[in-house]
Amino acid sequence: MRFAAISDRLSLITASDTVIDLARISGGRFGPNIQDAYEHWDELLEFCTTVTEAGTPLSDVPVAEFGNPAPGPRQVFAIGLNYAEHAAESGLTPPEEPAVFTKFVTALAAPYGTVTLVPGKVDWEVELVVVLGRPAYRVDAADAWRYVAGVSVGQDISERVRQRVGPAPQFSMGKSFPGFGPIGPVLVTPDEFDDPDDLELGCLINGEQMQKGRTSDMVFPVPELIARLSAITPLLPGDVIFTGTPAGVGFGRTPERYLAPGDELVSYVRGVGEMRHLLVAGH
Repeated sequence: MRFAAISDRLSLITASDTVIDLARISGGRFGPNIQDAYEHWDELLEFCTTVTEAGTPLSDVPVAEFGNPAPGPRQVFAIGLNYAEHAAESGLTPPEEPAVFTKFVTALAAPYGTVTLVPGKVDWEVELVVVLGRPAYRVDAADAWRYVAGVSVGQDISERVRQRVGPAPQFSMGKSFPGFGPIGPVLVTPDEFDDPDDLELGCLINGEQMQKGRTSDMVFPVPELIARLSAITPLLPGDVIFTGTPAGVGFGRTPERYLAPGDELVSYVRGVGEMRHLLVAGH
């Protein structure tokens, strides 16, 4: 199944590419806020199997109406160096334990629109985003996908100067400026994929391919991340995991390249969709 926040309302996108307003069709059983839906995810999935209404054609929905499908998580986890080639371009070896940091919730943003640049060196990092649909604590990797509501496209936009300010790196601060965590345009349940552990993802700047990878190349696949995170702290419905980026970021290039005003950044995961953002100068 595919879900979206369209005009700030929880929506189901059917197999025939029509859009159903779930709050309306359920008679208020489910509210319009998509974040609230993760608390009742199993109930929502069961209800959606009964929906027969035709709905509005997806082609009639302007892209600007799509919002972030996980706009208010209680916890945001992000994973660094989770692809060996990205670790190599960073001058590092793949980690033996997941490198975990956070992006603050105020950085999360919609899948279409503008991103305002800040002083420094602003870089791109396309990522598969995982959203939890059940409480998960001390979960075995073999069972981990059962706790996932769905996956989406994400960008871990990063200002590299602030990220490296010492004496300890400031990953969370360098990656949490407003708009530096767009997610969307839809959330896709894991059962929609032949293999949810092998998805293509990538990004382009002004039509030029910058990154292209497969999630099967992760150092720590999604189930392993959920197992290791939940071994330490309970994961809550609606929580977000940015799972890491493949090679091809700006600071790993020779010469280095960073985002500039007027750039169009396109981020995608095959089978999920794509995001588009215009970079604009700050004031």
